[in-house]
Parts: sequence; structure tokens; C-alpha cells
Amino acid sequence: MVDNILEFEKPLAELERRISELRLTDAQQPGVNLSEDIARLEKKLNKMRRDVYSNLSRWQRTQIARHPMRPYTLDYIDILMENFVELHGDRCFADDLAIVGGVAWFNGQPLMVIGHQKGRNTKEKVIRNFGMPNPEGYRKALRLMKLAERFQLPVLTLVDTPGAFPGIGAEERGQAEAIARNLIEMADLKVPIITAVTGEGGSGGALALAVANRVLMLENSIYSVISPEGCAAILWKSQEYAKDAAEAMKLTASDSLENGIVDEVITEPLGGAHRDPQAAARNLGAAVQKHMKELFRMGAEELVTDRWAKFRRMGVFMDAADG
Repeated sequence: MVDNILEFEKPLAELERRISELRLTDAQQPGVNLSEDIARLEKKLNKMRRDVYSNLSRWQRTQIARHPMRPYTLDYIDILMENFVELHGDRCFADDLAIVGGVAWFNGQPLMVIGHQKGRNTKEKVIRNFGMPNPEGYRKALRLMKLAERFQLPVLTLVDTPGAFPGIGAEERGQAEAIARNLIEMADLKVPIITAVTGEGGSGGALALAVANRVLMLENSIYSVISPEGCAAILWKSQEYAKDAAEAMKLTASDSLENGIVDEVITEPLGGAHRDPQAAARNLGAAVQKHMKELFRMGAEELVTDRWAKFRRMGVFMDAADG
């Protein structure tokens, strides 16, 4: 069983507990044969899992995207890549640990990998600032992207942040300018860029790493201009309406694919990536490899043109005829 059970998962957790107890009894009491009961409950559990996870609401997917055991950037790097060399600092102010990045080998190909990093325990969460970067984090990311361009390395970014850090110090050091600068520079970067939203894709804090040729989303990730709680606080004057906000915002991977925001939704193990991080990483790696092969066929100027065209296609609208 996985810790940190979500509210809608409690019936599944209870059935899992009963199955575990029966297995323990069956093992400890040789004269008792509970194999048929165990098989029957396992069949019921599998059906319940399929029913629950195939009919998730947008708020429930938001909860899975935020699950504390969900794989983070360093987990994916550890599973998918070799010889990772982390690079530190923005050469201006500090090294922001909410963003990690460096050179690694992926399927025999060197690349620059950059991503948000959250923490598991209280100490790590504080060190990583809960995955919310300061301006120096975005400037570090940009430094690494420009380094990748210099050495003709593809760039892979992994997005998982509630948003950029809104503190006074961050604003004093130019948070908005740092994000805007990344958008400008990424748009014209002359190497392939692939982004994968692996958890939360929150506002400009996410977009600052996501101006890419191909934007992918894991099945239970979210991508939105504001958090459901923030939206609810603005529209309904109360965060208690976060569930309603999540539904209205259409922030899930399938919503983003339908609206032309992302290029592919990557399947997760049943129950979420935290249930089987290895399988989730393999699915992510296969998708990245597929799109990377396509992008390697493009020249530098073609990559830039492709990226500009991708974002210009978003938000198309028509004026209603007068009368």
C-alpha cells in the first residue's frame, strides 16, 4: 500500500488492507486455505481501481498531481539518465535549489535536463522552497539553456511547480523580468526543446521552462494559469470552491490536449505515477525519445519557426458577426 491515501482512494485502501490481512492469516495458519477468498477480493479490487481511476474528476486529478510521493525531476533523472552532472548558480546572485539542471546522457545522447524539484520531508521542502523558484532559479535555467545551445545539445525540461515564488525578495530581484526573459530566449533557442509537465504546471512559474517545440503532459498532471485555490479565492472569495474552480478551469492533461496546449498525454500506471515510478519513467522516456527523433530532423532555423508556430496556434478566436 502507498502512504498518503487520498480521500477518494479510501475504499480501495480498506480493501487492500483486508486482502493483506487475509494473506497474513493464510500464511500463519497452515490448516486454513483462504486462497479463493483472496482471489475474489483481488478481482473486486482490480475492478474498483479501474472504475475509480477511469472516472476521476478534475479536482481528483489535481490531488494526484500534488501527491507527495509522486516522482520529481531528480527521480526521473536517476531512472532514465546516466552520468548526470548537476550545474549550479545563475552567476548573478545565488543557486536556487527549487530548480535543478545539468548535462546527462539519455539513450546514448547527451542533453541538458532542467526541472523543478520539490522536497519529500519538511527539511527538503524548505531547502527546495516547495518547488517554487526565485528569479535566480529561472536565470540559472536560462544559463544552462544557452550553454546547451552553444554546444548543440537538446534541452529537456520537467515542469512541476505550484508557481513562481511570490515573496518580496523575489519581486525585488525581478521575478517578472526573469520569467519574461526566459520566454523570449526560449522562443529563439536554436536547439530542440521538449517539455514534460510531470505534476503541477502552475502559471508563469511553469511557462518559464515550457516554451518548447513539444510539450507533453503526464496523464494525471495539471497545467493552468492559476491554482484552483487561487481561482476560487478570486471568483468566489473563498478557497472552499477549489473543486468548482478546477472543473471550470479545464486544467487536466486531456483538457490541454483537446485545447491544443500540449502535444501528447503520457499514460501513467493505474493510480498515478507514485504507484510505479519506474513504469511512469519508462513511459516518459519513450515519449521523449520519439519526439526527440522528430526534432533532430529539423535545422536550427526550422526549430525556431516550428516553436513560434506552435504557440501562435494557441488561443485562436473569431469575432461574432454584428447583429
